[in-house]
Amino acid sequence: MFPQFFYFKLLLLFLCRLLLGKLSPNDADGTLRRSGSSRCQRFSSLVHWNDLPERVVVFDVEGALLRTTSLFPYFMVVAFEAGSLLRAVLLLLVYPVVVVLREDMALKVMVMVSFFGLREDTFRVGSGVLPKHFLEDVGAEGFDVIRKGGKKVGVTSLPKVMVESFLRDYMDIDAVAGRELKVFHGYYVGMMEEKSKISETDDNDVLLKEIDDAHKASFGGLRCIGINTRKRSARHPLFTRCEEMYIVSREDKKNWHELPRQSYPRSLIFHDGRLAIKPTPSTFLALLMWFPLGLLLSLLRAIVGLFLPYSISIPTLAFSGLRLTVSNPKGFSPLDSSNRTKAGFLYVCNHRTLLDPLYLSFTLKRDFTAVTYSLSRVSEILSPIRTVRLTRNRQKDAKMMETLLNQGDLVVCPEGTTCREPYLLRFSPLFSEMSDNIIPVALDSSVSMFYGTTASGLKCFDPLFFLMDPSPTYGLRLLEKVSGMMSRCHESESSRFDIANRVQKEIGEALGFECTKLTRKDKYLTLAGNEGISKNRA
Repeated sequence: MFPQFFYFKLLLLFLCRLLLGKLSPNDADGTLRRSGSSRCQRFSSLVHWNDLPERVVVFDVEGALLRTTSLFPYFMVVAFEAGSLLRAVLLLLVYPVVVVLREDMALKVMVMVSFFGLREDTFRVGSGVLPKHFLEDVGAEGFDVIRKGGKKVGVTSLPKVMVESFLRDYMDIDAVAGRELKVFHGYYVGMMEEKSKISETDDNDVLLKEIDDAHKASFGGLRCIGINTRKRSARHPLFTRCEEMYIVSREDKKNWHELPRQSYPRSLIFHDGRLAIKPTPSTFLALLMWFPLGLLLSLLRAIVGLFLPYSISIPTLAFSGLRLTVSNPKGFSPLDSSNRTKAGFLYVCNHRTLLDPLYLSFTLKRDFTAVTYSLSRVSEILSPIRTVRLTRNRQKDAKMMETLLNQGDLVVCPEGTTCREPYLLRFSPLFSEMSDNIIPVALDSSVSMFYGTTASGLKCFDPLFFLMDPSPTYGLRLLEKVSGMMSRCHESESSRFDIANRVQKEIGEALGFECTKLTRKDKYLTLAGNEGISKNRA
């Protein structure tokens, strides 16, 4: 009886919301009448404007920049990545209630569930995780207009901590107008600061004047235009100060396309988080249904890889959904006896996941020694191949690698950390001094549900999440052998950097990746607020 009454009540609330929405004086047409229909024009008429560089463009982030019409996925990212799986499940359970509530009340509910109890000083989802999800939702048509503005001001109904980094760091937006979250003793309480109400009062006029003065001081008094939707066209004081308002309709947004990666104002190189999917209600429900099966599958894959011989484990893992593509250089095979030397081969790989050396071992059906800058103790214990930690002392590490090469083949990832996007970080040149038998290895991986790397989470779970993915793929390509510094004694010290850059370039060209000068330190400062030096990191 109770469930029937509950769902009947939800249906009644939904119908009431529809009815009140149509009769409310705050509807779209009413909004246009109050704001002055003469100054409201269609968004399409703004596309060919020539004097936008001389204007301040004030735009609604959710309505005029993003293609999505639902804010739920962004709050789910916060709940899962900054909170826990239980918090994410709770947010999913309240979603039916969120649907029938008014927009402002639904927003308050999602803020409460997602943020309550999170620590302010450790919250980095807004800068390290959400920008990736926002960028994938940007509409190319909307952004092409906004980017032409002389100065750009983004107005958002989301908490400012969620969207500010995305707008400033990746969209080159000059200012962000949004509400702050309330904090008590360093913890978010799940509520936002109250926004100002638009009414004909002296207090409101003072507030609007302060906003005007602040923006005139920042932007030199440029003339202002607004870009918004009918539903939100007069919800923020900044829009009431715009000389003209351009309205984005639903039909406009339906025809928008995803902004291509090459059109990003600033490249997205680093991002964190476990979710590789956009967590809409349906996709996250599918993820929850897959999670127990994925966990079991991950453990089975690990057992097969750890304890069965190559002849059995390789086809078994392929049958379980793991995909591997391999290509070798023409006329060369490291297994050829004619190519063998007294010392072992030094395999130099770019770094995609902790499983890079294992995939190379499975490909060549041989055991290697892998040197790493750091590795979690759990991963070190469970690794089926030998792992040796580097000390970051150049002389000690060089001596250690020389000893290991005399014992057999060695694998090293000179980037020092993983990178998910199609970029290569700077290669440490130490490997160039160790051997004349350097074999570059180009690696690429892809997942559909979970990322197998993290900068701020627990590293020991990285292989687990990668193996939980329904069908993770790896591409491995062995490149032509490169000579190191040992045969170039007469050359200058700078040659070791030249060799490292050459190997980086060859791997980048083989994968179609862009080479950068960024390092491990740059990644961890961006994503975790530290330099990435920890006994438990890899």
